[in-house]
Amino acid sequence: MKIRYYIDKETNNPHIYKHNIAEFEVETVLGRPGEEGSRIATGQTENGRYIRVIYVPESNINSIFVITAYEISGNVSKSYRRRRRRKRL
Repeated sequence: MKIRYYIDKETNNPHIYKHNIAEFEVETVLGRPGEEGSRIATGQTENGRYIRVIYVPESNINSIFVITAYEISGNVSKSYRRRRRRKRL
């Protein structure tokens, strides 16, 4: 799957860098999301971080444009883990 990233005009880097997220973490979550909405994927990275990826499927069937990604924590993270446990039961 081809993944493109929104580039921050100020830094010329992917916007996800502002949230301390690396490309490999986004690719991990998109490859095996724990939850997926129409344009949001949430999951756990190989490093154990829980992140949410906001993306847009592109007209090319096998391509995604990542707008941003950020780490979830606190109540959002607890709620996500609780929903995952319920799914496994």
